[in-house]
Amino acid sequence: MDRVKIAQDLEFSEIIYGMWRLAEADDTSPEHVRNKISACLDQGITTMDQADIYGGYMAEEVLGNALTTDLRNKIEIVTKCDIVAPMGRYSDASAKYYDTSRAHIMASVDHSLRLMKTDRIDMLLIHRPDPMMDHHETGAALDDIVASGKVRAVGVSNFKLHDWTLLQSAMKTKLTTNQIELSLQAHDGFTNGDVAYLQERDLPIMAWSPLGGGALMAADAKAGAAMDRVAAEFNVDRGAVAVAWLLAHPAKILPVMGTNNLNRISNLTDALKVKLDRPAWFELYTAALGAEVP
Repeated sequence: MDRVKIAQDLEFSEIIYGMWRLAEADDTSPEHVRNKISACLDQGITTMDQADIYGGYMAEEVLGNALTTDLRNKIEIVTKCDIVAPMGRYSDASAKYYDTSRAHIMASVDHSLRLMKTDRIDMLLIHRPDPMMDHHETGAALDDIVASGKVRAVGVSNFKLHDWTLLQSAMKTKLTTNQIELSLQAHDGFTNGDVAYLQERDLPIMAWSPLGGGALMAADAKAGAAMDRVAAEFNVDRGAVAVAWLLAHPAKILPVMGTNNLNRISNLTDALKVKLDRPAWFELYTAALGAEVP
């Protein structure tokens, strides 16, 4: 498993375990959660992706209940903030909204640290672009939480280029990643500038929903047949092919894989068995587009 430099003294595994479904599992016991993390570690997957809102604001606590000091020191934790939805601790909210105010960011970080029973967050992401963002206030808050040592690095999620540049213009700290939807199903990022912008700056990209929310496992005849041909060649399933397609790109794309199934977790690195050359990459891309590239 390759390691990818994120910031000074911070590296992530090239495949990331996504915990957005962690609190929705049939078994959320500390032992079972530790088994999932151990299955990741056995393959070299050390980076865990969280968010305050996951599981109705419960997933961070499920993780925290499972963490021992030894286990915490073996992993990197990514979490996110700024979505306020009328559930969990925000059940009295009158509507879903985004909050990138200093007060909310600071309170969210402290809350996440308490729930996950840790003294540091390895990376904090602003979860969604906030149309009411005061970039000077938000940028200063992110600078300060890094300076405090509570957070080692900061980035964003689902930002467009103008959102990124607006926030970065008010910061001393460098934003380190953008977590965006990327897959054989959601491939617009390869042509709309999302990937190119970060690739130009040598910044890794975190890709959420790399299997299209499971849709790629039941893809239409054309895309499915293309994946099946590659899967048969390398003796893997479609999921491994879809992830390998992202890993083959030179932009340093880090797929965020979410599953509660221990067997599937144990096979997340099957994607590393798949070697795609340029023609094979474009075969899959063409099948996903449903037409020849222009």
